[in-house]
Amino acid sequence: MKTTFPAVEACSSIGRENDTVVADMDGTLLRGRSSFPYFSLVAFEAGGALRLLMVLLSAPLAGILYYFVSESAGIQVLIFATYAGMKVSDIESVGRAVLPKFYSSDLHPESWRVFSACGKRCVLTANPRIMVEGFLKEFLGADIVLGTEIGTYKGRATGFVLSPGVLVDEQKAHALVKQFGDDNQPDIGLGDRSTDFAFMELCKESYIVPYNPEVKPVPNEKLPKPIVFHDGRLVQKPTPLMAILTLLWIPIGFLLACLRIAAGALLPMPLVYYAFWALGVRVIVKGNPPQAVKKASGQTGVLFICSHRTLLDPIFLSTALGRPIPAVTYSVSRLSEVISPIKTVRLSRDRATDASMIKKLLEEGDLAICPEGTTCREPFLLRFSAMFAELTDHLVPVAMVNKMSMFHGTTARGWKGMDPFYFFMNPSPVYEVTFLNKLPLELTCSSGKSSHEVANYIQRVIAATLSYECTAFTRKDKYRALAGNDGTVSEKPKQKGANKLMGC
Repeated sequence: MKTTFPAVEACSSIGRENDTVVADMDGTLLRGRSSFPYFSLVAFEAGGALRLLMVLLSAPLAGILYYFVSESAGIQVLIFATYAGMKVSDIESVGRAVLPKFYSSDLHPESWRVFSACGKRCVLTANPRIMVEGFLKEFLGADIVLGTEIGTYKGRATGFVLSPGVLVDEQKAHALVKQFGDDNQPDIGLGDRSTDFAFMELCKESYIVPYNPEVKPVPNEKLPKPIVFHDGRLVQKPTPLMAILTLLWIPIGFLLACLRIAAGALLPMPLVYYAFWALGVRVIVKGNPPQAVKKASGQTGVLFICSHRTLLDPIFLSTALGRPIPAVTYSVSRLSEVISPIKTVRLSRDRATDASMIKKLLEEGDLAICPEGTTCREPFLLRFSAMFAELTDHLVPVAMVNKMSMFHGTTARGWKGMDPFYFFMNPSPVYEVTFLNKLPLELTCSSGKSSHEVANYIQRVIAATLSYECTAFTRKDKYRALAGNDGTVSEKPKQKGANKLMGC
């Protein structure tokens, strides 16, 4: 067997449109050689903290088997610890909605240069196919994904692998021959370790991807497909050390979150800003917040047009202003209604009814609205619903930005009742609220502008302030991509009208 191959840097990517490439995944298409973080992500996002603990406890045994017995045995231990008893639909959901963000942030530039240049792309990986196929086909344009197949029973994974077992060494070569045949050699083979040599020898040209921890991943702006929507609670990739820290922090963070939520809900709003700072929540206010409208003046209230990062946006808007600002909302959980410190009104999704309700609220004072209709974690703004522009000329755009180090405070697949808890479980979360100038009268609907023109203008102004990109994506686009539904919370409010809610 050949044991030396030229480095991938020596492979030309010009004129490869009709060529077929076959590549390994970990250490080849990805910079990192360990699949542990991705098994940990599946464990936590689909099975919770206890499942992550199980994977973490199995890691020493998996490592010993991997390095001293066989690569296949080590991977089988991780597969069993991660998948045994887990719903197949949950595994597929995590593979579709969570893993692409982490995989794409670790894409090897030289491997991608060669892989993307070829007309037909195949990936051979020891990872379970169900875990990686969504990312490889949708984001990297892979035509064929050959991976380890896991056993299932009545919609749940057994934790065992199906014949021929974990795809390593000779099993990769057999899978390649079965897919392409004996007489149809792929043009290029890419691998990174000795257990890839068997399939690399079957290719016309083969290149090794040398391990180099200093190599920079493909930058976001050069990704084959931008990651606009992604789900999952974990902000950072759970390496073994990060997984340990996360598990140790969860009970402490939950108690801290309860304390922070209690402070926001029970203290007068002018004191919440200072209480948050004392409890490690940084609130940064920029711009010139408008003064509250006096009811005696007969003037209608200001409508704050907020970009939407989490369901806590109206809470931090109120914190920045030092006074509670009512907000209109789409769908939130019952728990969020119970613990919210501000009043909001649930939209009925009937345009005439909602317009009448918002006008009435503006007659009573200021109001906040998030016209995107759902949150977006990445530097993009979704399409703004134009209805708000028809209802008042007193429009103040507000650019919202948050920073989290451990947990995301939003979810499309999980229970939204935990959203505020996860946000406040971060050791030192940050919310930046930037008040922009009030929209000039000549740019409002009363001066002849259409509601869509006004909404698009405000979207562009907020995007320019944040250095974000405007998109035409909607709430339905996000939830169909991540959760397979339109994003409506099934719970119905116990009463119509005003409720105490936790955000938009």
